[in-house]
Amino acid sequence: MSTVDDPGGIEALYPFLAPAPVDREAVVADLCASTRRKAGEIVALRRSLVALHGERLVACARAMAAAIEAGGRLFAFGNGGSSTDAQAVAQLFAAPPEAARTAAAPPRPARTAAAPPRPARAVAAVALAQDVALVTALSNDVGYELVFARQLAALGRRGDVAVGLSTSGGSRNVVDAMGEASRRGMVTVGMGGGYDGGAMAQEGRVAYLFVVPSASVHRIQEAQITLCHVLWELTQRVLAGEM
Repeated sequence: MSTVDDPGGIEALYPFLAPAPVDREAVVADLCASTRRKAGEIVALRRSLVALHGERLVACARAMAAAIEAGGRLFAFGNGGSSTDAQAVAQLFAAPPEAARTAAAPPRPARTAAAPPRPARAVAAVALAQDVALVTALSNDVGYELVFARQLAALGRRGDVAVGLSTSGGSRNVVDAMGEASRRGMVTVGMGGGYDGGAMAQEGRVAYLFVVPSASVHRIQEAQITLCHVLWELTQRVLAGEM
Protein backbone atom coordinates (compact mmCIF):
# COMPACT_ATOMS: atom_id res chain seq x y z
CA MET A 1 0.00 0.00 0.00
CA SER A 2 1.28 3.46 -0.84
CA THR A 3 1.99 5.90 1.98
CA VAL A 4 2.67 9.58 2.19
CA ASP A 5 6.40 8.74 2.29
CA ASP A 6 6.17 6.82 -0.98
CA PRO A 7 6.86 8.71 -4.25
CA GLY A 8 3.79 6.95 -5.61
CA GLY A 9 1.73 7.67 -2.51
CA ILE A 10 -1.11 10.04 -1.86
CA GLU A 11 1.08 13.13 -2.13
CA ALA A 12 1.46 12.38 -5.84
CA LEU A 13 -2.24 13.26 -6.16
CA TYR A 14 -2.41 15.80 -3.33
CA PRO A 15 1.07 17.34 -2.94
CA PHE A 16 -0.11 19.73 -0.24
CA LEU A 17 -0.49 16.69 2.06
CA ALA A 18 3.17 15.72 1.72
CA PRO A 19 5.16 15.82 5.00
CA ALA A 20 8.18 17.39 3.31
CA PRO A 21 8.27 21.14 2.53
CA VAL A 22 6.63 21.99 -0.79
CA ASP A 23 6.47 25.01 -3.04
CA ARG A 24 3.02 26.22 -2.00
CA GLU A 25 2.77 28.76 -4.80
CA ALA A 26 3.52 26.05 -7.35
CA VAL A 27 0.92 23.77 -5.74
CA VAL A 28 -1.74 26.49 -5.86
CA ALA A 29 -0.83 27.24 -9.48
CA ASP A 30 -1.14 23.57 -10.36
CA LEU A 31 -4.52 23.32 -8.62
CA CYS A 32 -5.82 26.42 -10.44
CA ALA A 33 -4.61 25.11 -13.78
CA SER A 34 -6.20 21.72 -13.09
CA THR A 35 -9.51 23.35 -12.16
CA ARG A 36 -9.52 25.48 -15.32
CA ARG A 37 -8.68 22.45 -17.45
CA LYS A 38 -11.46 20.33 -15.95
CA ALA A 39 -13.97 23.16 -16.27
CA GLY A 40 -13.02 23.55 -19.91
CA GLU A 41 -13.43 19.82 -20.47
CA ILE A 42 -16.96 19.65 -19.08
CA VAL A 43 -18.08 22.81 -20.90
CA ALA A 44 -16.85 21.40 -24.21
CA LEU A 45 -18.41 18.00 -23.47
CA ARG A 46 -21.78 19.51 -22.57
CA ARG A 47 -21.80 21.58 -25.75
CA SER A 48 -21.03 18.50 -27.85
CA LEU A 49 -24.12 16.76 -26.45
CA VAL A 50 -26.43 19.27 -28.14
CA ALA A 51 -25.61 17.96 -31.61
CA LEU A 52 -25.23 14.39 -30.41
CA HIS A 53 -28.47 14.04 -28.45
CA GLY A 54 -30.65 17.08 -29.21
CA GLU A 55 -33.29 15.33 -31.31
CA ARG A 56 -33.34 12.29 -29.05
CA LEU A 57 -33.86 14.48 -25.98
CA VAL A 58 -36.91 16.09 -27.58
CA ALA A 59 -38.34 12.71 -28.60
CA CYS A 60 -37.71 11.31 -25.12
CA ALA A 61 -39.33 14.33 -23.46
CA ARG A 62 -42.44 13.85 -25.59
CA ALA A 63 -42.62 10.16 -24.65
CA MET A 64 -42.14 10.95 -20.96
CA ALA A 65 -44.76 13.71 -21.05
CA ALA A 66 -47.25 11.35 -22.69
CA ALA A 67 -46.58 8.75 -20.01
CA ILE A 68 -46.99 11.33 -17.24
CA GLU A 69 -50.24 12.65 -18.74
CA ALA A 70 -51.56 9.10 -18.68
CA GLY A 71 -50.73 8.73 -14.98
CA GLY A 72 -47.26 7.24 -15.32
CA ARG A 73 -44.74 7.45 -12.50
CA LEU A 74 -40.97 7.83 -12.67
CA PHE A 75 -38.44 5.45 -11.11
CA ALA A 76 -34.76 6.43 -11.07
CA PHE A 77 -31.81 4.29 -10.03
CA GLY A 78 -28.03 3.92 -10.12
CA ASN A 79 -25.04 3.02 -7.96
CA GLY A 80 -22.74 5.24 -5.92
CA GLY A 81 -22.55 8.70 -7.42
CA SER A 82 -25.13 7.66 -9.99
CA SER A 83 -27.43 6.78 -7.09
CA THR A 84 -27.22 10.31 -5.72
CA ASP A 85 -27.86 11.63 -9.23
CA ALA A 86 -30.90 9.34 -9.46
CA GLN A 87 -32.17 10.79 -6.19
CA ALA A 88 -31.64 14.31 -7.56
CA VAL A 89 -33.61 13.39 -10.70
CA ALA A 90 -36.50 11.98 -8.66
CA GLN A 91 -36.50 15.08 -6.46
CA LEU A 92 -36.47 17.38 -9.50
CA PHE A 93 -39.52 15.69 -11.03
CA ALA A 94 -41.41 15.22 -7.75
CA ALA A 95 -40.78 18.69 -6.27
CA PRO A 96 -39.60 20.95 -9.09
CA PRO A 97 -38.15 24.34 -8.12
CA GLU A 98 -40.37 27.18 -9.30
CA ALA A 99 -37.40 29.33 -10.29
CA ALA A 100 -36.14 26.62 -12.62
CA ARG A 101 -39.57 26.25 -14.25
CA THR A 102 -39.80 30.00 -14.86
CA ALA A 103 -36.33 30.03 -16.40
CA ALA A 104 -37.26 27.11 -18.66
CA ALA A 105 -40.21 28.95 -20.17
CA PRO A 106 -39.56 30.39 -23.65
CA PRO A 107 -39.49 34.20 -23.95
CA ARG A 108 -42.78 35.88 -24.88
CA PRO A 109 -43.10 38.44 -27.68
CA ALA A 110 -42.58 41.99 -26.47
CA ARG A 111 -46.14 43.08 -27.37
CA THR A 112 -47.78 40.17 -25.59
CA ALA A 113 -49.07 40.85 -22.10
CA ALA A 114 -46.96 38.94 -19.61
CA ALA A 115 -48.90 36.11 -18.05
CA PRO A 116 -47.93 34.68 -14.67
CA PRO A 117 -45.57 31.72 -15.08
CA ARG A 118 -47.24 28.34 -14.94
CA PRO A 119 -46.32 26.32 -11.89
CA ALA A 120 -44.08 23.36 -12.58
CA ARG A 121 -45.84 20.04 -13.00
CA ALA A 122 -45.02 17.71 -10.12
CA VAL A 123 -44.64 14.05 -11.03
CA ALA A 124 -44.82 10.97 -8.83
CA ALA A 125 -41.16 9.96 -8.73
CA VAL A 126 -39.10 7.56 -6.62
CA ALA A 127 -35.37 6.86 -6.35
CA LEU A 128 -35.06 3.10 -5.89
CA ALA A 129 -31.92 3.29 -3.73
CA GLN A 130 -33.37 5.62 -1.10
CA ASP A 131 -35.04 2.92 1.01
CA VAL A 132 -32.06 1.45 2.87
CA ALA A 133 -34.07 -1.33 4.50
CA LEU A 134 -35.43 -2.50 1.15
CA VAL A 135 -32.09 -2.23 -0.65
CA THR A 136 -30.23 -4.17 2.02
CA ALA A 137 -32.97 -6.80 2.29
CA LEU A 138 -32.96 -7.46 -1.44
CA SER A 139 -29.16 -7.43 -1.55
CA ASN A 140 -28.93 -9.95 1.26
CA ASP A 141 -31.82 -12.23 0.29
CA VAL A 142 -31.80 -12.10 -3.50
CA GLY A 143 -28.58 -10.51 -4.68
CA TYR A 144 -27.41 -7.00 -5.39
CA GLU A 145 -27.59 -7.49 -9.14
CA LEU A 146 -31.40 -7.68 -8.83
CA VAL A 147 -31.89 -4.90 -6.28
CA PHE A 148 -33.54 -2.56 -8.80
CA ALA A 149 -35.17 -5.11 -11.10
CA ARG A 150 -37.10 -6.70 -8.21
CA GLN A 151 -38.44 -3.30 -7.17
CA LEU A 152 -39.62 -2.56 -10.69
CA ALA A 153 -41.21 -6.00 -10.88
CA ALA A 154 -43.21 -5.15 -7.74
CA LEU A 155 -43.93 -1.47 -8.34
CA GLY A 156 -43.63 -0.80 -12.07
CA ARG A 157 -46.42 -0.99 -14.61
CA ARG A 158 -46.93 -0.31 -18.28
CA GLY A 159 -46.68 3.41 -18.99
CA ASP A 160 -44.34 4.24 -16.11
CA VAL A 161 -40.89 5.73 -16.76
CA ALA A 162 -37.60 4.07 -15.76
CA VAL A 163 -34.45 6.20 -15.68
CA GLY A 164 -31.22 4.26 -15.17
CA LEU A 165 -27.81 5.88 -14.71
CA SER A 166 -24.47 4.13 -15.12
CA THR A 167 -21.16 5.81 -15.94
CA SER A 168 -20.02 2.68 -17.79
CA GLY A 169 -23.38 1.61 -19.13
CA GLY A 170 -22.58 -1.84 -17.81
CA SER A 171 -23.69 -1.86 -14.16
CA ARG A 172 -25.34 -5.26 -13.85
CA ASN A 173 -28.19 -4.20 -11.58
CA VAL A 174 -28.99 -1.17 -13.73
CA VAL A 175 -28.88 -3.20 -16.94
CA ASP A 176 -31.12 -5.91 -15.45
CA ALA A 177 -33.56 -3.26 -14.22
CA MET A 178 -33.76 -1.70 -17.68
CA GLY A 179 -34.55 -5.12 -19.11
CA GLU A 180 -37.30 -5.62 -16.54
CA ALA A 181 -38.72 -2.18 -17.27
CA SER A 182 -38.72 -2.86 -21.00
CA ARG A 183 -40.54 -6.15 -20.54
CA ARG A 184 -43.20 -4.37 -18.50
CA GLY A 185 -43.85 -1.77 -21.18
CA MET A 186 -42.28 1.12 -19.31
CA VAL A 187 -40.64 4.08 -21.06
CA THR A 188 -36.94 3.31 -20.62
CA VAL A 189 -34.38 6.11 -20.39
CA GLY A 190 -30.71 5.28 -19.97
CA MET A 191 -27.74 7.48 -19.13
CA GLY A 192 -24.56 5.67 -20.11
CA GLY A 193 -20.91 6.53 -20.57
CA GLY A 194 -17.73 5.51 -22.29
CA TYR A 195 -18.05 5.57 -26.04
CA ASP A 196 -20.46 2.75 -26.83
CA GLY A 197 -22.91 2.82 -23.91
CA GLY A 198 -21.89 -0.61 -22.63
CA ALA A 199 -24.51 -3.31 -22.09
CA MET A 200 -27.30 -0.73 -21.97
CA ALA A 201 -26.73 -0.15 -25.68
CA GLN A 202 -27.80 -3.70 -26.57
CA GLU A 203 -30.69 -3.65 -29.00
CA GLY A 204 -34.12 -3.47 -27.43
CA ARG A 205 -32.93 -2.86 -23.87
CA VAL A 206 -33.33 0.93 -23.65
CA ALA A 207 -35.65 3.01 -25.81
CA TYR A 208 -33.88 6.33 -25.19
CA LEU A 209 -30.16 5.97 -24.51
CA PHE A 210 -27.90 8.96 -23.94
CA VAL A 211 -24.22 8.03 -24.09
CA VAL A 212 -21.69 10.57 -22.83
CA PRO A 213 -18.55 10.13 -24.96
CA SER A 214 -15.80 10.40 -22.36
CA ALA A 215 -13.35 8.15 -20.54
CA SER A 216 -13.55 10.25 -17.36
CA VAL A 217 -16.06 9.10 -14.74
CA HIS A 218 -16.17 12.62 -13.33
CA ARG A 219 -16.98 14.28 -16.67
CA ILE A 220 -19.53 11.56 -17.48
CA GLN A 221 -21.45 12.11 -14.25
CA GLU A 222 -21.34 15.89 -14.63
CA ALA A 223 -22.68 15.62 -18.17
CA GLN A 224 -25.32 13.03 -17.26
CA ILE A 225 -26.93 15.23 -14.62
CA THR A 226 -26.96 18.07 -17.14
CA LEU A 227 -28.78 15.83 -19.61
CA CYS A 228 -31.30 14.95 -16.89
CA HIS A 229 -31.97 18.62 -16.17
CA VAL A 230 -32.43 19.38 -19.86
CA LEU A 231 -34.76 16.41 -20.15
CA TRP A 232 -36.81 17.70 -17.22
CA GLU A 233 -37.07 21.18 -18.76
CA LEU A 234 -38.16 19.78 -22.11
CA THR A 235 -40.70 17.48 -20.46
CA GLN A 236 -42.13 20.44 -18.55
CA ARG A 237 -42.46 22.40 -21.80
CA VAL A 238 -44.29 19.54 -23.47
CA LEU A 239 -46.63 19.17 -20.49
CA ALA A 240 -47.34 22.92 -20.59
CA GLY A 241 -48.12 22.79 -24.32
CA GLU A 242 -45.16 24.99 -25.18
CA MET A 243 -43.60 22.56 -27.66
